[in-house]
Amino acid sequence: MIRVNQLKLPIEHSEEMLRRQIIKTLHLKNEKDLIRYQIRKQSIDARKKNELSFVYTVDVELKQEGMILHKNKNSNISKAKDIHYHFPDAGEKQLSHRPVIVGSGPAGMFCAYELAKHGYCPIILERGSSVEERTAEVERFWKDGILNPKTNVQFGEGGAGTFSDGKLNTLVKDVAGRNREVLEIFVKMGAPEEILYINKPHIGTDILKTVVKNIRLEIERMGGTYCFFSQLTDITLNGKKDKVEAIRINGEKEVATDVLVLAIGHSARDTFPMLQEAGLMMEAKAFAVGFRVEHPQAMIDACQYNGHKNALLPAASYKLTANLENHRGVYSFCMCPGGFIVPAASGPEQVVVNGMSPANRGSRWSNSGMVVELRPEDLGNEELRMMNEEWAAQQSSAADARLSDFNSQLNMMYFQEALERLCWQQGNMKQTAPAQRMADFTKKKLSYDLPESSYAPGLVSSPLHFWMPPFIADRLSKGFQQFGKYSHGFLTNEATMIGVETRTSAPVRIVRDKDTLQHVRLKGLFPCGEGAGYAGGIVSAGIDGERCAEAVGRLLLQ
Repeated sequence: MIRVNQLKLPIEHSEEMLRRQIIKTLHLKNEKDLIRYQIRKQSIDARKKNELSFVYTVDVELKQEGMILHKNKNSNISKAKDIHYHFPDAGEKQLSHRPVIVGSGPAGMFCAYELAKHGYCPIILERGSSVEERTAEVERFWKDGILNPKTNVQFGEGGAGTFSDGKLNTLVKDVAGRNREVLEIFVKMGAPEEILYINKPHIGTDILKTVVKNIRLEIERMGGTYCFFSQLTDITLNGKKDKVEAIRINGEKEVATDVLVLAIGHSARDTFPMLQEAGLMMEAKAFAVGFRVEHPQAMIDACQYNGHKNALLPAASYKLTANLENHRGVYSFCMCPGGFIVPAASGPEQVVVNGMSPANRGSRWSNSGMVVELRPEDLGNEELRMMNEEWAAQQSSAADARLSDFNSQLNMMYFQEALERLCWQQGNMKQTAPAQRMADFTKKKLSYDLPESSYAPGLVSSPLHFWMPPFIADRLSKGFQQFGKYSHGFLTNEATMIGVETRTSAPVRIVRDKDTLQHVRLKGLFPCGEGAGYAGGIVSAGIDGERCAEAVGRLLLQ
């Protein structure tokens, strides 16, 4: 196969035009020399006003490929180098008990898929419900505000990504073919084939729910077992305290295991203290916090496509970053073109927002998280300390005293909780979300009215600039002003800021050995995915799940 890069075609083009462009680029004298071609990548070039184009990379099968490669001295023409995913040969250690995977989000799901495929018959524990039952509970929460703390946007089959845009792009370098393996499994289980080649692939939550169910059915067919409403509540170690022997489910049932994969997700706040008490080495980890910003989709289309309108163009997206004087970034996160902003709480007295898009991205709104990086050392600053002390003083439970412990491994998680409860208070102590017009936020002005929004529970006008800690609010304001300078029309009062966006990634990392992927102290325990601090997004979590499955396979006989 020959790979051809940088094939440019107008937005309105046919398959025949692409075929002709391939023939022209390769200087083929006989059209029959072209046997077939496969699209490897498709993107949009919108750099020149009114000259939008699709750009393709294609793999081409030809007669006499060697001769044609020799004739074409073009840097955009080369021999295709495919990377095929390979699961390692089995190890030498005898498997005494079935491996247990905690969590059925992307990390747990793809770990389970590879282990089941290669004969290890994993047990998958999920604290929430199956995706069918979960969908009904989530829709009830969005409509009536009735939260089921056991199964919701964060907990349940498929993980938090199931109720999102279903983005499948990742910055992870795919040197072992794991990224491609994740995408091909998605396609095999019902995702559109275009995710294999479009530049910013996504599935959409409406399709993703069916795909997740199909993956579960395939895992079960290959020998895996799913256990829903099964929460990990304790870990039993051997006498030396250096190896996992068993786990406890829901405080009752004990299951013996040699291998425990912890793919618990970023919101398992009751699990992290239990792991800490069991002796697992963890550390506070940086994460990002901010708001969701919602624009009319037509405004983003006009900005990104330079006013060019065409039904073949997808809803436009954007990616914005700003580096401030303190070397901290402000950036867009999980941008959802043609999407909705939805409630994403996992417990009582929380307001958390997230973005979601259907497959067609047909909503008249776009939204994105607009966040700033928060590092563990930030928790020592005076503004944050004062905020935490004031918040904790209003509470009566002993658990809230945790906020004064700035040296805890879990202090970032406690701060995350504090922000979400503060947002709940600002939202009238229900799922109505505090909001402010974007330009008003930068001018520190209250918005006396708000634009229409996709957020179904409704908005409450609130001075976000006032109650958000200054070291966060001031950074966001400076970042927005930079965005407004190089993205004309972005900083506008037609855009609404809605709070708070906090579940960007896990605020905790469970420390593991970089070679074996096992916990640094406990043999047989594999921290995995986003909840363990080793991924950020559906595909990177799936890749880490595959890596952990491979690590298990290198140890154990089938």
